[in-house]
Amino acid sequence: MATQIKFGTSGWRAIVAEEFTFANVRRAVTGIARYVAKQNPKATLIVGRDPRFLGEAFVQTAADILSAHGVTPLVISDAAPTPAISWEVMRRKTGGAINFTASHNPPEYNGIKFSTPDGAPALPDVTKQIEAEIAGLGEEVESVKPGPQHPKAENIDIKDHYLARLREVIDLAAIKKSGLKVVYDPLWGAARGYPDFLLREAGIGIATVHDVRDVLFGGHAPEPDDHLLNEMRAKMKETGAGIGIATDGDADRFGIVDADGTFIQPNYIIALLFDYLVETRGWKNGVAKSVATTNLVNALADHHKVELHETPVGFKYIGELIKQDKIAIGGEESAGLSIRHHVPEKDGVLACLLCCEMVARRGKPIGIQLQELFGKVGSFYPERQNFHLTPEVKEKFTTKMKSDPKDFHGKKVSEINRKDGLKLVLDDGSWVCYRVSGTEPVVRAYTEARSQDGLKKLSASAKQFVFE
Repeated sequence: MATQIKFGTSGWRAIVAEEFTFANVRRAVTGIARYVAKQNPKATLIVGRDPRFLGEAFVQTAADILSAHGVTPLVISDAAPTPAISWEVMRRKTGGAINFTASHNPPEYNGIKFSTPDGAPALPDVTKQIEAEIAGLGEEVESVKPGPQHPKAENIDIKDHYLARLREVIDLAAIKKSGLKVVYDPLWGAARGYPDFLLREAGIGIATVHDVRDVLFGGHAPEPDDHLLNEMRAKMKETGAGIGIATDGDADRFGIVDADGTFIQPNYIIALLFDYLVETRGWKNGVAKSVATTNLVNALADHHKVELHETPVGFKYIGELIKQDKIAIGGEESAGLSIRHHVPEKDGVLACLLCCEMVARRGKPIGIQLQELFGKVGSFYPERQNFHLTPEVKEKFTTKMKSDPKDFHGKKVSEINRKDGLKLVLDDGSWVCYRVSGTEPVVRAYTEARSQDGLKKLSASAKQFVFE
Protein backbone atom coordinates (compact mmCIF):
# COMPACT_ATOMS: atom_id res chain seq x y z
CA MET A 1 0.00 0.00 0.00
CA ALA A 2 1.36 3.43 -0.97
CA THR A 3 2.45 5.85 1.75
CA GLN A 4 -0.07 8.61 2.34
CA ILE A 5 1.94 11.79 1.80
CA LYS A 6 0.60 14.61 3.95
CA PHE A 7 1.97 18.15 4.08
CA GLY A 8 1.90 19.51 7.64
CA THR A 9 2.77 22.97 8.96
CA SER A 10 6.21 22.80 7.29
CA GLY A 11 5.77 20.32 4.46
CA TRP A 12 6.18 16.53 4.39
CA ARG A 13 8.86 14.83 6.53
CA ALA A 14 9.72 11.18 7.03
CA ILE A 15 12.61 8.84 7.85
CA VAL A 16 14.96 8.16 4.94
CA ALA A 17 14.63 4.60 3.54
CA GLU A 18 11.41 3.99 5.50
CA GLU A 19 8.86 6.39 4.02
CA PHE A 20 11.23 8.98 2.55
CA THR A 21 12.25 6.80 -0.42
CA PHE A 22 13.00 7.67 -4.03
CA ALA A 23 9.66 6.11 -4.99
CA ASN A 24 7.75 8.38 -2.60
CA VAL A 25 9.85 11.41 -3.54
CA ARG A 26 8.88 10.78 -7.17
CA ARG A 27 5.22 10.64 -6.16
CA ALA A 28 5.44 13.83 -4.07
CA VAL A 29 7.33 15.82 -6.72
CA THR A 30 5.06 14.57 -9.51
CA GLY A 31 2.07 15.82 -7.51
CA ILE A 32 3.75 19.21 -7.10
CA ALA A 33 4.74 19.32 -10.78
CA ARG A 34 1.16 18.61 -11.88
CA TYR A 35 -0.20 21.27 -9.54
CA VAL A 36 2.34 23.88 -10.70
CA ALA A 37 1.83 23.09 -14.40
CA LYS A 38 -1.92 23.60 -13.98
CA GLN A 39 -1.28 27.06 -12.47
CA ASN A 40 1.18 28.02 -15.22
CA PRO A 41 2.22 25.62 -18.03
CA LYS A 42 5.48 27.59 -18.50
CA ALA A 43 6.37 27.92 -14.82
CA THR A 44 9.86 27.95 -13.34
CA LEU A 45 10.50 26.34 -9.96
CA ILE A 46 13.54 26.64 -7.70
CA VAL A 47 14.88 23.33 -6.36
CA GLY A 48 17.08 23.47 -3.26
CA ARG A 49 18.23 21.40 -0.30
CA ASP A 50 19.90 21.41 3.08
CA PRO A 51 23.11 19.33 3.63
CA ARG A 52 21.35 16.06 4.51
CA PHE A 53 22.23 12.62 3.18
CA LEU A 54 21.28 12.08 -0.50
CA GLY A 55 20.15 15.69 -0.91
CA GLU A 56 21.91 16.10 -4.27
CA ALA A 57 20.28 12.93 -5.64
CA PHE A 58 16.79 14.02 -4.52
CA VAL A 59 17.32 17.42 -6.16
CA GLN A 60 18.32 15.74 -9.45
CA THR A 61 15.26 13.47 -9.31
CA ALA A 62 12.99 16.48 -8.72
CA ALA A 63 14.61 18.47 -11.55
CA ASP A 64 14.03 15.60 -14.01
CA ILE A 65 10.37 15.25 -13.02
CA LEU A 66 9.68 18.98 -13.22
CA SER A 67 11.32 19.23 -16.62
CA ALA A 68 9.33 16.25 -17.93
CA HIS A 69 6.16 18.12 -16.89
CA GLY A 70 7.19 21.27 -18.75
CA VAL A 71 8.31 23.14 -15.61
CA THR A 72 11.79 24.71 -15.80
CA PRO A 73 13.87 23.68 -12.75
CA LEU A 74 16.26 26.29 -11.34
CA VAL A 75 18.69 24.15 -9.36
CA ILE A 76 20.74 25.52 -6.45
CA SER A 77 24.04 23.65 -6.49
CA ASP A 78 24.98 24.07 -2.82
CA ALA A 79 22.98 23.62 0.36
CA ALA A 80 21.00 26.82 0.96
CA PRO A 81 18.99 28.32 3.83
CA THR A 82 15.21 28.17 3.55
CA PRO A 83 14.87 31.99 3.89
CA ALA A 84 17.43 32.52 1.09
CA ILE A 85 15.37 30.25 -1.16
CA SER A 86 12.24 32.18 -0.19
CA TRP A 87 13.94 35.49 -1.07
CA GLU A 88 15.01 34.12 -4.46
CA VAL A 89 11.45 33.00 -5.25
CA MET A 90 10.30 36.57 -4.63
CA ARG A 91 13.23 38.16 -6.47
CA ARG A 92 12.92 35.99 -9.59
CA LYS A 93 9.11 35.79 -9.45
CA THR A 94 9.19 32.01 -9.93
CA GLY A 95 6.28 29.60 -9.54
CA GLY A 96 7.64 28.67 -6.11
CA ALA A 97 10.28 26.30 -4.74
CA ILE A 98 10.82 22.71 -3.72
CA ASN A 99 13.26 22.48 -0.82
CA PHE A 100 14.57 19.11 0.38
CA THR A 101 14.95 19.64 4.10
CA ALA A 102 13.78 18.23 7.40
CA SER A 103 14.74 21.48 9.15
CA HIS A 104 15.61 20.77 12.81
CA ASN A 105 14.54 17.09 12.73
CA PRO A 106 17.13 14.37 13.52
CA PRO A 107 19.56 13.30 10.75
CA GLU A 108 17.63 10.18 9.78
CA TYR A 109 14.80 12.40 8.48
CA ASN A 110 14.43 14.27 5.23
CA GLY A 111 11.51 16.26 3.91
CA ILE A 112 10.02 18.46 1.22
CA LYS A 113 8.96 22.05 1.80
CA PHE A 114 6.91 23.60 -0.98
CA SER A 115 6.80 27.38 -1.28
CA THR A 116 4.28 29.24 -3.42
CA PRO A 117 5.12 32.16 -5.79
CA ASP A 118 4.99 34.64 -2.89
CA GLY A 119 7.93 32.90 -1.19
CA ALA A 120 5.70 31.71 1.66
CA PRO A 121 5.12 28.14 2.88
CA ALA A 122 2.18 26.66 0.97
CA LEU A 123 -1.13 27.20 2.74
CA PRO A 124 -3.54 24.29 3.39
CA ASP A 125 -5.70 25.04 0.34
CA VAL A 126 -2.61 24.49 -1.87
CA THR A 127 -1.24 21.44 -0.05
CA LYS A 128 -4.66 19.77 -0.19
CA GLN A 129 -4.62 20.12 -3.99
CA ILE A 130 -1.09 18.68 -4.14
CA GLU A 131 -2.10 15.78 -1.87
CA ALA A 132 -5.05 15.07 -4.18
CA GLU A 133 -2.70 15.00 -7.19
CA ILE A 134 -0.40 12.56 -5.34
CA ALA A 135 -3.30 10.34 -4.28
CA GLY A 136 -4.39 10.05 -7.92
CA LEU A 137 -1.01 8.69 -9.02
CA GLY A 138 -1.27 5.22 -7.54
CA GLU A 139 1.55 3.38 -5.78
CA GLU A 140 4.36 3.63 -8.34
CA VAL A 141 5.64 6.52 -10.40
CA GLU A 142 8.33 5.52 -12.86
CA SER A 143 11.63 7.35 -13.11
CA VAL A 144 11.60 9.90 -15.90
CA LYS A 145 14.30 11.51 -17.98
CA PRO A 146 13.37 14.73 -19.76
CA GLY A 147 13.69 14.70 -23.54
CA PRO A 148 15.05 17.36 -25.91
CA GLN A 149 11.58 18.91 -26.18
CA HIS A 150 11.46 19.59 -22.41
CA PRO A 151 12.88 22.67 -20.64
CA LYS A 152 16.46 22.23 -19.49
CA ALA A 153 17.42 22.61 -15.85
CA GLU A 154 19.41 25.76 -15.03
CA ASN A 155 21.97 26.01 -12.22
CA ILE A 156 21.63 29.14 -10.08
CA ASP A 157 23.51 30.75 -7.20
CA ILE A 158 21.31 32.53 -4.67
CA LYS A 159 23.76 33.46 -1.90
CA ASP A 160 24.86 36.87 -3.18
CA HIS A 161 21.31 38.15 -3.68
CA TYR A 162 20.20 37.08 -0.21
CA LEU A 163 23.28 38.57 1.47
CA ALA A 164 22.69 41.80 -0.45
CA ARG A 165 19.20 41.88 1.04
CA LEU A 166 20.56 41.38 4.57
CA ARG A 167 23.04 44.24 4.07
CA GLU A 168 20.01 46.49 3.46
CA VAL A 169 18.25 45.31 6.63
CA ILE A 170 21.07 45.02 9.19
CA ASP A 171 23.14 47.94 10.51
CA LEU A 172 26.52 46.21 10.10
CA ALA A 173 28.40 49.50 10.65
CA ALA A 174 26.87 49.80 14.14
CA ILE A 175 27.97 46.26 15.00
CA LYS A 176 31.53 46.98 13.83
CA LYS A 177 31.68 50.31 15.67
CA SER A 178 30.67 48.64 18.96
CA GLY A 179 33.58 46.19 18.84
CA LEU A 180 31.16 43.31 19.52
CA LYS A 181 32.65 39.85 19.07
CA VAL A 182 30.37 37.07 17.84
CA VAL A 183 30.48 33.27 17.74
CA TYR A 184 28.30 31.46 15.19
CA ASP A 185 27.21 27.81 15.25
CA PRO A 186 25.55 26.70 11.99
CA LEU A 187 25.15 23.20 13.49
CA TRP A 188 26.63 21.72 10.28
CA GLY A 189 23.60 23.14 8.44
CA ALA A 190 22.62 25.08 5.33
CA ALA A 191 23.64 28.56 6.57
CA ARG A 192 27.37 27.79 6.77
CA GLY A 193 29.11 30.77 5.17
CA TYR A 194 26.10 33.10 5.40
CA PRO A 195 25.97 35.24 8.61
CA ASP A 196 29.66 34.62 9.31
CA PHE A 197 30.61 35.74 5.78
CA LEU A 198 28.57 38.95 6.17
CA LEU A 199 30.07 39.78 9.57
CA ARG A 200 33.62 38.96 8.52
CA GLU A 201 33.23 41.05 5.36
CA ALA A 202 32.12 44.02 7.52
CA GLY A 203 35.22 43.71 9.71
CA ILE A 204 33.34 42.29 12.73
CA GLY A 205 35.08 39.75 15.01
CA ILE A 206 33.45 36.38 14.24
CA ALA A 207 34.43 32.81 15.14
CA THR A 208 32.58 29.63 14.19
CA VAL A 209 32.08 26.08 15.43
CA HIS A 210 30.66 23.08 13.54
CA ASP A 211 31.49 24.78 10.27
CA VAL A 212 31.83 21.66 8.06
CA ARG A 213 29.34 19.47 6.27
CA ASP A 214 28.21 16.51 8.35
CA VAL A 215 25.10 14.71 7.11
CA LEU A 216 24.65 13.29 10.63
CA PHE A 217 24.80 16.74 12.31
CA GLY A 218 27.14 15.49 15.02
CA GLY A 219 24.80 12.57 15.73
CA HIS A 220 21.80 14.59 16.92
CA ALA A 221 19.08 16.90 15.65
CA PRO A 222 20.47 20.17 14.20
CA GLU A 223 18.38 22.18 16.63
CA PRO A 224 19.75 25.45 18.12
CA ASP A 225 18.56 24.58 21.62
CA ASP A 226 20.19 25.21 24.99
CA HIS A 227 21.67 21.72 25.56
CA LEU A 228 23.27 21.51 22.10
CA LEU A 229 25.21 24.80 22.20
CA ASN A 230 27.97 24.02 24.71
CA GLU A 231 30.77 24.08 22.12
CA MET A 232 29.58 27.52 21.05
CA ARG A 233 29.68 28.61 24.70
CA ALA A 234 33.25 27.33 25.03
CA LYS A 235 34.30 29.28 21.93
CA MET A 236 32.56 32.41 23.30
CA LYS A 237 34.57 32.14 26.52
CA GLU A 238 37.78 31.59 24.56
CA THR A 239 37.22 34.62 22.29
CA GLY A 240 35.48 36.97 24.76
CA ALA A 241 32.36 37.12 22.58
CA GLY A 242 29.40 39.25 23.63
CA ILE A 243 26.84 37.04 21.87
CA GLY A 244 26.51 33.54 20.45
CA ILE A 245 24.20 32.93 17.48
CA ALA A 246 23.06 29.61 16.02
CA THR A 247 20.78 28.36 13.25
CA ASP A 248 19.14 24.98 12.65
CA GLY A 249 19.58 22.57 9.72
CA ASP A 250 17.88 24.79 7.13
CA ALA A 251 18.42 28.09 9.02
CA ASP A 252 14.77 28.99 9.47
CA ARG A 253 15.19 28.80 13.28
CA PHE A 254 17.57 30.63 15.60
CA GLY A 255 19.26 30.15 18.97
CA ILE A 256 20.81 32.97 21.00
CA VAL A 257 23.30 32.74 23.88
CA ASP A 258 24.09 35.81 26.00
CA ALA A 259 27.60 36.99 26.95
CA ASP A 260 27.50 35.05 30.25
CA GLY A 261 26.53 31.78 28.53
CA THR A 262 22.79 32.00 29.29
CA PHE A 263 20.49 30.68 26.58
CA ILE A 264 17.79 33.27 25.86
CA GLN A 265 14.60 31.50 24.92
CA PRO A 266 12.99 32.45 21.60
CA ASN A 267 9.89 33.86 23.34
CA TYR A 268 12.05 36.59 24.82
CA ILE A 269 14.02 37.24 21.62
CA ILE A 270 10.79 37.91 19.70
CA ALA A 271 9.62 40.38 22.35
CA LEU A 272 13.02 42.12 22.58
CA LEU A 273 13.35 42.50 18.82
CA PHE A 274 9.78 43.81 18.58
CA ASP A 275 10.64 46.48 21.15
CA TYR A 276 13.97 47.20 19.40
CA LEU A 277 12.41 47.62 15.94
CA VAL A 278 9.80 50.06 17.27
CA GLU A 279 12.65 52.00 18.93
CA THR A 280 15.09 52.04 15.98
CA ARG A 281 12.90 51.76 12.87
CA GLY A 282 9.76 53.44 14.19
CA TRP A 283 7.64 50.57 12.79
CA LYS A 284 4.28 50.52 14.55
CA ASN A 285 2.04 48.89 11.93
CA GLY A 286 1.43 45.72 13.96
CA VAL A 287 2.91 42.65 15.58
CA ALA A 288 1.99 38.96 15.25
CA LYS A 289 2.52 35.89 17.42
CA SER A 290 1.08 32.42 17.63
CA VAL A 291 -1.34 31.54 20.44
CA ALA A 292 1.46 29.55 22.12
CA THR A 293 3.90 32.50 22.20
CA THR A 294 4.53 34.71 25.23
CA ASN A 295 2.05 37.38 26.31
CA LEU A 296 5.05 39.66 26.87
CA VAL A 297 4.40 40.52 23.20
CA ASN A 298 0.78 41.42 24.09
CA ALA A 299 1.97 43.69 26.90
CA LEU A 300 4.47 45.40 24.59
CA ALA A 301 1.79 45.86 21.92
CA ASP A 302 -0.33 47.68 24.53
CA HIS A 303 2.70 49.70 25.68
CA HIS A 304 3.64 50.82 22.16
CA LYS A 305 -0.02 51.14 21.05
CA VAL A 306 0.53 48.64 18.25
CA GLU A 307 -2.14 46.28 16.85
CA LEU A 308 -1.67 42.67 17.96
CA HIS A 309 -2.47 39.69 15.70
CA GLU A 310 -2.69 36.28 17.37
CA THR A 311 -2.51 33.36 14.94
CA PRO A 312 -2.74 29.57 15.01
CA VAL A 313 0.61 27.77 15.26
CA GLY A 314 2.36 27.61 11.87
CA PHE A 315 4.45 30.42 10.41
CA LYS A 316 2.42 30.47 7.20
CA TYR A 317 -0.26 32.44 9.06
CA ILE A 318 2.28 35.07 10.13
CA GLY A 319 3.69 35.05 6.60
CA GLU A 320 0.30 36.15 5.27
CA LEU A 321 0.40 39.21 7.57
CA ILE A 322 3.93 40.06 6.39
CA LYS A 323 2.78 39.90 2.76
CA GLN A 324 -0.03 42.35 3.58
CA ASP A 325 2.40 44.64 5.50
CA LYS A 326 0.15 44.43 8.55
CA ILE A 327 3.03 43.75 10.96
CA ALA A 328 6.55 45.02 11.75
CA ILE A 329 7.57 41.62 13.13
CA GLY A 330 6.00 38.23 13.68
CA GLY A 331 7.27 35.27 15.65
CA GLU A 332 6.60 31.88 17.20
CA GLU A 333 7.98 30.46 20.44
CA SER A 334 9.53 27.62 18.41
CA ALA A 335 12.19 30.10 17.17
CA GLY A 336 10.58 31.37 13.99
CA LEU A 337 10.71 35.07 13.13
CA SER A 338 10.57 37.51 10.22
CA ILE A 339 10.01 41.24 9.69
CA ARG A 340 8.18 43.58 7.31
CA HIS A 341 9.40 44.02 3.71
CA HIS A 342 11.23 40.70 4.06
CA VAL A 343 10.39 37.04 3.42
CA PRO A 344 7.01 35.66 4.58
CA GLU A 345 8.98 32.73 5.99
CA LYS A 346 10.98 32.06 9.16
CA ASP A 347 14.48 33.53 8.88
CA GLY A 348 16.98 32.37 11.49
CA VAL A 349 19.89 34.20 9.85
CA LEU A 350 18.00 37.51 10.00
CA ALA A 351 17.01 36.93 13.65
CA CYS A 352 20.64 36.23 14.64
CA LEU A 353 21.98 39.33 12.88
CA LEU A 354 19.25 41.55 14.34
CA CYS A 355 20.22 40.32 17.82
CA CYS A 356 23.86 41.24 17.11
CA GLU A 357 22.73 44.71 16.03
CA MET A 358 20.50 45.09 19.10
CA VAL A 359 23.33 44.20 21.52
CA ALA A 360 25.76 46.44 19.64
CA ARG A 361 23.52 49.52 19.50
CA ARG A 362 22.15 49.23 23.03
CA GLY A 363 25.55 48.36 24.46
CA LYS A 364 24.06 45.93 26.98
CA PRO A 365 23.89 42.12 27.28
CA ILE A 366 20.52 40.62 26.34
CA GLY A 367 19.77 39.51 29.92
CA ILE A 368 19.98 43.11 31.15
CA GLN A 369 17.81 44.29 28.25
CA LEU A 370 15.21 41.67 29.21
CA GLN A 371 15.14 42.83 32.84
CA GLU A 372 14.64 46.40 31.63
CA LEU A 373 11.77 45.19 29.46
CA PHE A 374 10.19 43.49 32.50
CA GLY A 375 10.57 46.80 34.36
CA LYS A 376 8.61 48.50 31.59
CA VAL A 377 5.67 46.09 31.14
CA GLY A 378 5.94 43.43 33.87
CA SER A 379 7.58 40.00 34.00
CA PHE A 380 6.54 36.91 32.02
CA TYR A 381 7.84 33.35 32.46
CA PRO A 382 6.88 30.91 29.68
CA GLU A 383 7.56 27.18 29.35
CA ARG A 384 6.72 24.29 27.01
CA GLN A 385 6.34 20.66 28.06
CA ASN A 386 5.68 17.55 25.95
CA PHE A 387 3.64 14.74 27.46
CA HIS A 388 3.54 11.28 25.85
CA LEU A 389 0.10 9.69 25.98
CA THR A 390 -1.16 6.13 26.00
CA PRO A 391 -4.08 5.56 23.57
CA GLU A 392 -6.49 5.55 26.54
CA VAL A 393 -5.17 8.82 27.98
CA LYS A 394 -5.11 10.43 24.53
CA GLU A 395 -8.74 9.51 23.89
CA LYS A 396 -9.81 10.82 27.30
CA PHE A 397 -7.78 14.02 26.94
CA THR A 398 -9.09 14.69 23.42
CA THR A 399 -12.60 14.71 24.90
CA LYS A 400 -11.43 17.00 27.70
CA MET A 401 -10.09 19.45 25.08
CA LYS A 402 -13.67 20.03 23.95
CA SER A 403 -14.85 21.04 27.43
CA ASP A 404 -15.32 24.60 28.71
CA PRO A 405 -13.74 24.62 32.20
CA LYS A 406 -14.80 27.48 34.48
CA ASP A 407 -11.70 27.15 36.64
CA PHE A 408 -8.27 25.56 36.33
CA HIS A 409 -6.76 24.12 39.52
CA GLY A 410 -8.16 26.78 41.79
CA LYS A 411 -7.96 29.73 39.40
CA LYS A 412 -10.84 31.23 37.49
CA VAL A 413 -10.74 30.90 33.69
CA SER A 414 -11.32 34.37 32.24
CA GLU A 415 -11.01 33.42 28.55
CA ILE A 416 -11.15 30.25 26.42
CA ASN A 417 -9.30 30.46 23.10
CA ARG A 418 -9.71 27.69 20.49
CA LYS A 419 -7.74 29.30 17.68
CA ASP A 420 -5.34 26.34 17.89
CA GLY A 421 -5.96 23.61 20.47
CA LEU A 422 -7.26 24.78 23.84
CA LYS A 423 -5.89 27.90 25.52
CA LEU A 424 -7.15 28.87 28.97
CA VAL A 425 -6.37 32.40 30.11
CA LEU A 426 -6.65 32.68 33.90
CA ASP A 427 -7.79 35.69 35.93
CA ASP A 428 -4.26 36.44 37.21
CA GLY A 429 -2.89 36.84 33.66
CA SER A 430 -1.28 33.41 33.51
CA TRP A 431 -2.35 30.89 30.85
CA VAL A 432 -2.02 27.33 29.62
CA CYS A 433 -2.39 26.11 26.05
CA TYR A 434 -2.70 22.47 24.91
CA ARG A 435 -2.08 21.20 21.39
CA VAL A 436 -2.39 17.50 20.56
CA SER A 437 0.10 16.35 17.91
CA GLY A 438 -1.41 15.04 14.70
CA THR A 439 1.57 12.76 13.99
CA GLU A 440 2.53 11.23 17.35
CA PRO A 441 0.85 10.39 20.71
CA VAL A 442 2.00 13.64 22.31
CA VAL A 443 0.29 16.68 23.79
CA ARG A 444 2.24 19.93 23.97
CA ALA A 445 1.46 22.05 27.01
CA TYR A 446 2.49 25.70 26.89
CA THR A 447 2.31 27.62 30.15
CA GLU A 448 3.11 31.16 31.21
CA ALA A 449 2.94 32.85 34.61
CA ARG A 450 3.93 36.26 35.94
CA SER A 451 6.47 34.87 38.43
CA GLN A 452 8.89 31.94 38.48
CA ASP A 453 7.11 30.42 41.48
CA GLY A 454 3.78 30.84 39.70
CA LEU A 455 5.19 29.07 36.62
CA LYS A 456 6.35 26.12 38.73
CA LYS A 457 2.85 25.67 40.16
CA LEU A 458 1.11 26.24 36.82
CA SER A 459 3.34 23.73 35.01
CA ALA A 460 2.53 21.10 37.66
CA SER A 461 -1.19 21.86 37.25
CA ALA A 462 -0.85 21.65 33.46
CA LYS A 463 0.56 18.12 33.75
CA GLN A 464 -2.07 17.08 36.28
CA PHE A 465 -4.86 18.28 33.96
CA VAL A 466 -3.57 15.95 31.21
CA PHE A 467 -3.39 12.81 33.32
CA GLU A 468 -6.10 13.25 35.99
